[in-house]
Amino acid sequence: MTGQRTVLLAAVAAFLLALLLPVFVSGYGIRILNLALISAIAVIGLNFAFGYAGLITLAQAGFVGCGAYVTAILSTKVGLTPFLSIPIAVVAAGAIGVVIGLPMLRLKGHYLALATLGFNVSFVIVATNWKSVMGGTDGISGIPPLALPGFPLATDHRYFYVVWLALAATTWCAWRIRNSHIGLAMIAVRDDELATGSSSVGVTRIKVQAFALSAVYAGLAGALFAHMTNFVAPDDFALGHSIVYLSMLIIGGEGSILGSIVGAVIVTYMPELMRDLGTAYLIVFGALMLLILIFLPKGLLSLAALVGRRLGLSGR
Repeated sequence: MTGQRTVLLAAVAAFLLALLLPVFVSGYGIRILNLALISAIAVIGLNFAFGYAGLITLAQAGFVGCGAYVTAILSTKVGLTPFLSIPIAVVAAGAIGVVIGLPMLRLKGHYLALATLGFNVSFVIVATNWKSVMGGTDGISGIPPLALPGFPLATDHRYFYVVWLALAATTWCAWRIRNSHIGLAMIAVRDDELATGSSSVGVTRIKVQAFALSAVYAGLAGALFAHMTNFVAPDDFALGHSIVYLSMLIIGGEGSILGSIVGAVIVTYMPELMRDLGTAYLIVFGALMLLILIFLPKGLLSLAALVGRRLGLSGR
């Protein structure tokens, strides 16, 4: 109980301190921070499928695109307000996750990875060619920003509070799910699928739930992205973005909610911090990935835990 209370107090303190960030961060910096936090929501969702259930998926950017395009279409062509279109987009992304997950999740390992890769590629092809609905390569522009009555949230500094609140809520939900019977069943499926199935646990059902949760979080991230940038295009959700989301999770620490957030922030800021290197920063990024996979297979968060144990031992 003491450990859980400490974690809760630390989370509340971090939440309150983060509310002061817009005061110290410049306009462009706050835009990058918003993108990092939106990516963190998508990566937390990916953690359900990859980190907990052990499903190798390369479809996360496709689900982000589903959420972004649904809210874009509803808010520009149907005329719904963002506060109505965003929940519909989240539900739609989750429903798509269930529909494609039911047949795909009969596959395992690299076969599943190839199938999810195919979904992401297919989404981009559909978005590129279905010009009458999805705008084709021109995308959809004029997506309205979020706004409260008499208080528009169009600026990046104001939008930060929306994104941060969404991240805090999704983090809390992910933590509750992780400690519920659903989360424990996901981890059991990852660790030993055969033994879990023999214990009268519906393995396929658990996998579909993990996949659907991953899609729901991605749909929310996509909807928030659409209303921040006011524009979406197929290239925003290409396969390369799914690989980036996966790298965020691996760098931060798979199976960890905090690791998902840390990895998203680090990978989002890396191109900005290494801008002087140009495209050569990809070499540094690749080297970092190799080092983490070899020496820290559980991600950077495992390094912090290792340091903590060493300090604890040295203090005895």
